[in-house]
Amino acid sequence: MAAAAPGGGHLSGRDYAAALAVVVIWGLNFVAMKFALRDFTPFQLGAARYVFAVLPLVLLVKAPRLHWKWVLLYGLCQGVGQFGFLFSALKVGMTAALASVLMQTQVFFTAIFGFVLLHERPSRPLQLGLLLAALGLACFAMNYIAPVGGGAGASPATTFWGLVLNLCAAAMWAASNIVARRAQQSNSSYDALGFVVWSSLVPIIPFMLFALMFDPPAVRWNWLAAPVTGWLSVAYLGWIATILAYAMWTGLLKRHPANRVAPFSLGVPVVGLATGLLVLGEVVTPWQWAGVALVVAALAVVMLGPRWAGRQKV
Repeated sequence: MAAAAPGGGHLSGRDYAAALAVVVIWGLNFVAMKFALRDFTPFQLGAARYVFAVLPLVLLVKAPRLHWKWVLLYGLCQGVGQFGFLFSALKVGMTAALASVLMQTQVFFTAIFGFVLLHERPSRPLQLGLLLAALGLACFAMNYIAPVGGGAGASPATTFWGLVLNLCAAAMWAASNIVARRAQQSNSSYDALGFVVWSSLVPIIPFMLFALMFDPPAVRWNWLAAPVTGWLSVAYLGWIATILAYAMWTGLLKRHPANRVAPFSLGVPVVGLATGLLVLGEVVTPWQWAGVALVVAALAVVMLGPRWAGRQKV
């Protein structure tokens, strides 16, 4: 039976279950990263994650019908860039709870890059969302500039450089979105799963080289003796959070329009924030709570604003 065309029919109970599963999987993703970074350096974790992500699918999925430059660029931006910065941020000073929120600023970096590189004009909801997000980031910065309640102010697990690296990760995610759009323009019929699987080959060698070049000699080979819990975290990141969740999300986007599916991603920072606080016992300061509220509000405006505006016109 042919899949329903995007735009036709409402989400079924199975679709809602798939969307909820993706939200939970991606929300728990950040806690899994924290657990894995106890046994791996950021560069080791990057290499291990992508080895798990490509095996065994690279042996089963055909390479996408695209010029190799799009596969290479996507792998460098989404793999080396996004996760290299994110793993480093979590290592040097960022909580899983706040990372799950800050990564969602990729929506706004994507809009900025789209305006500059693709000449895409931002809508009114997007403009308002950008303003709210900018205020949210200002609150995160104020956590270090003017801490509330005296003392160090920032939670012990976060640092200013952790914040900067986290935002760099979000920007690289946005850059990978632009690459994916350009790839779509060059060949709209390419296989998205094949694109992701084969581009996942790209980051493995750079991460391994970075680990050899920059990791301290004392820990350079420690990953070989990592405990089972560390490898289970890597397997979760590579197989569950990448392959399974991506396959379910892509299936939803193929059956339904993006404006019906995208709002579910608002649940990712909620799950990430809750699990970071409950599972890892992380702390969020008043300035950070204000930043979280503004960033989530900005996301809600961008994702739900056009739908609300459409109803007002009816």
